[in-house]
Amino acid sequence: MHLTAGTKQHPHDDAPDTAAAFERLAALPDGPERQTLRDGLVRDWLPMAERIAGRFRGRGESAEDLCQVAALGLVKAVDRYDPALGNAFESYAIPTITGEIKRHFRDHMWLLHVPRRVQDLRNRVRTAVKDLSQTTPGRRPTLAEIAAEAQLTEDEVRTGLEAIDSFTALSLDAELPGSDDGYALSDALGAPDAGFDLVVDRETVKPCLRALPEREQTILYLRFFCGMTQSGIAEQLGISQMHVSRLLSGCCDRLREEALTDVA
Repeated sequence: MHLTAGTKQHPHDDAPDTAAAFERLAALPDGPERQTLRDGLVRDWLPMAERIAGRFRGRGESAEDLCQVAALGLVKAVDRYDPALGNAFESYAIPTITGEIKRHFRDHMWLLHVPRRVQDLRNRVRTAVKDLSQTTPGRRPTLAEIAAEAQLTEDEVRTGLEAIDSFTALSLDAELPGSDDGYALSDALGAPDAGFDLVVDRETVKPCLRALPEREQTILYLRFFCGMTQSGIAEQLGISQMHVSRLLSGCCDRLREEALTDVA
């Protein structure tokens, strides 16, 4: 059921004349009749909400989701509009719907969350760059030109330009520009190098090794640096293999305990 109450001309075809319906809505108490009238007003003004949503296409959000957000803003506008203030519903609804869409982008579309102030700087810088592109064809506006156009400092312009890149992110699987062999961003990322931990461990254990008796140092050297077997070490030193095994075990336990104590 449509509620258009007259043939008054509006600047848009999607702006029906519903002044009388809003006055009636304001006078009705809560109940089924008021709910039906409210729903009808939302349906009548829905084309306008969809038109406003269309202004934000191409910014990373689907048209369907934009229309849903715009419809939510329209419902809020219908519920909050007071015809007694003397303003046309359209003049109240347009900023309400637009604000709802902008809040959606601010709260849900940024891959990197940045403060509201930085988001505002981004918008001002983006608008300034767009306007300057009409007067500086063939080149990118300079930092000083953008600052003058947006009435910002150059530092604020730098912050706004950085925020522009925070709205979306490049996939790690994306091929790098100029790459002919499928080289992706993930291929350029570093990984933990176990060699660094090995250097730290060696430097930590050095003073502990120097403090060992000469025989224990010899056994460790023959076993771990020369690769000799326990039986070969026992034969060279003239002791039993069992003795070599006990000395190795005792040395390793002592070195481990001292190294961990130093780290703690």
